This record gives sequence, C-alpha cells and structure tokens, in this order.
Amino acid sequence: MSKIVVDHNSDNERLRIERILDGKREEFAWFVNRYSQQVIDFTSRMLPDAEDAKETAQDAFVKAYRSLDTFNFQSSFCTWVCRIAYRESLNRLNRQQPHYVDIVNLPAIEDDEEELSTGLEERIALMEEAIDDLPPDEQMLLHLYYYEDQSLRDIAYIMDVEPNALATRLHRIRKKLLRMIKQKENE
Repeated sequence: MSKIVVDHNSDNERLRIERILDGKREEFAWFVNRYSQQVIDFTSRMLPDAEDAKETAQDAFVKAYRSLDTFNFQSSFCTWVCRIAYRESLNRLNRQQPHYVDIVNLPAIEDDEEELSTGLEERIALMEEAIDDLPPDEQMLLHLYYYEDQSLRDIAYIMDVEPNALATRLHRIRKKLLRMIKQKENE
C-alpha cells in the first residue's frame, strides 16, 4: 500500500486549481493522475470490495471537482480529496447490506507441522482479529496513524474532527483493543 503523499508544493496546486476555475477543466486530470492510486488505496482500507473502493475513489474526485471553488488550501489537495473519500466510504458502508461469510463451506486447514512458538504469533493474530472486529472508521484511524504515519492534524482534517478529540479517540481504541485481546485470550 502506498503512503498518502502530501504535496508541499501548494503553489503548483494553487495555480492548477486557479486555471481549472478559469475554465481549463483538463487541468484536473493532473490531480487525478497524481493522486488516484493513493485515494484508491485509502478507500480500499475501508471497503473490502475492490470495485467499491475504485468507484468510491472516483466519486470522491467527482465531488472534489464539483466543489473545487470551496477548496481553501488549509491542506494539500490529496488530504482534501481523502477527506471526501472518507465520507464517501462511510456513506457506502451505511448503504450496504452486511456481508456474510459461509463458514460451513470453507476449506479445512490442515496443520501437519508442529511449530515452536513464543506466543508472539498468537498475540499478533489476536491483535489482527481484534482490529478486524473494529468499526471501519476506527480501523481507518489506526491504519492512518500507525501504518501510514500520518499526523493527528492531517487525520483530524480527513475525518473532520478536532486533533485533541482524535488523540482521545485513539487512546480509547487502544484500550478497547487491549480488552478485546484479553477477552479473546480467555475464550
């Protein structure tokens, strides 16, 4: 997965946006070409279906284009379009029916090899399982913060919350994960 790139060359983005707003719509292709894979990677973290993720990313770019005159340069364009993609992903998840997996017809897993273990592998597996059980927005927060090394300020902008509230939420999610892991260990 690629990391969200924040283009600190905001003058370049500003000039392109001004040209688009002046009627040179073809300039928007630069933003799509530059950031589309990052936005698709972003939506893929929330939407398990690859086609849904691509469609949602495309919807985010369309919305960004339509509201380009409201872009205020408080962030990079990429961060702004990811914010739109985040909301679009949540909307899509709210519209979808629950996805069920037929565990009866899953192939059996054979474990012929005995393996020495320190318990770390089991704890990692429990952690991954617990993360998978979190709501999509909490999974996204963990992913952006821990895997993509995004700042709380950028994540707060994407998720449309205050950075302090986000830090508190992150702390609560970590405590929740710890409880979930302890519960799974005791099962």
